[in-house]
Amino acid sequence: MLQVTGIGLVLAILAIAAVIIGVIFIVRSRLGNASKQDLASKYGDNRKVMFARQYPEVNAFGLSRTFFLTGLVGAILLSLLAFSWTTYERDVVIPDDAMEMPDDLEIEPPRTAEPPPPPPPPPPPVIEEVPEEEVEEEIEFEDQTVEEETVIEEPPPPPPKPKAVAPPPPPPPPPPPEPEPEVDDEIFTIVQDMPRFPGCEEAGGTSDEKKKCAEKKMLEFIYKNIKYPTIARENGIEGMVVVSFVIEKDGTVTDPKILRDLGGGCGKEALRIVQTMPQWVPGKQRNQPVRVQFNLPVRFKLEG
Repeated sequence: MLQVTGIGLVLAILAIAAVIIGVIFIVRSRLGNASKQDLASKYGDNRKVMFARQYPEVNAFGLSRTFFLTGLVGAILLSLLAFSWTTYERDVVIPDDAMEMPDDLEIEPPRTAEPPPPPPPPPPPVIEEVPEEEVEEEIEFEDQTVEEETVIEEPPPPPPKPKAVAPPPPPPPPPPPEPEPEVDDEIFTIVQDMPRFPGCEEAGGTSDEKKKCAEKKMLEFIYKNIKYPTIARENGIEGMVVVSFVIEKDGTVTDPKILRDLGGGCGKEALRIVQTMPQWVPGKQRNQPVRVQFNLPVRFKLEG
C-alpha cells in the first residue's frame, strides 16, 4: 500500500496546483496569439470578432472536455494521496536509568495534618490579704431566777410530724457527646499496594508485572510530552530533576513540589508534566485506600 507522509502530501498538492496554473497560462497564451487583427483580416468583419462561437481560433469552450478530464484526474490523485496519508508516532527515547534515585537526595518527611495548639493555661489566682477586724461583742445577762410563786406553764405538745414523701427520682444523666469522626490525613511513603500509573488495569499477571507495566506507561507519558527548555538546551544543562507529589485516596495528584532542580527551566517543565498526569490507581494499606507520597525522577539529556 502506498504510504504518504504529511510533507509528501503537501508537496503533491503544490505540484498539482503548479500544473493547473501552468495549463491556464498555456491556454491563455494560445488564445492570445489569435489577435483580433488576424481574425479580422481572415474573416473580413472586425465587428463580428467578439462572437467567439463564430471563430474556432478563440473558442475557449472547445477545451472544456480537456479541462474536465484534467480536473477529474487531479481529484482522483488528491483522493488517493489523502487515503494514503500515513502519520507516524514520534519515537519516545527513555533513558536507561530513568527511575534511579541519587543517594545524596534529601527527601522531606511527609506532612500530616497538625492538631490545633492547646489553649493557653488560665492565669494563676491572685490572693488578696484581708485585714483582720476586731469585733466587740456585748453580752447581755438575763435573770433566770425562779421563785416559789412562779407558775411554770406546760409547753404545748409538738405538732404532728408530716408523712414522709418519697423524693422524686433523679433525672437521667445526659447522653455522652458523639465522638467526632477522625479524618485520616496520614501520608504514607510505603504501603502494601503502591499506587500505579493508569493503563495496565486490564492487563493480567502478578502485581510485579502490573507494576512494571505501569512504570513503562508512566515513562512513555513523561518523555513523550516533555519539552526540553530552550535556556537549558542552549547552556548545555542536563541531569536529573526530582519532583514529589501526593496521590490521594481517589488517585488524583496533589501538592507537587520540586525536591531537586537543575535550573534553566528544567524544574518547571518537570512540574508541568506532573500537573498534567491523569488519575492514578490509588495505593492501599490493609485493603483501604490511603494517601501516598511519590518521588519521581525526571532526566534531561541532550541528544548527540
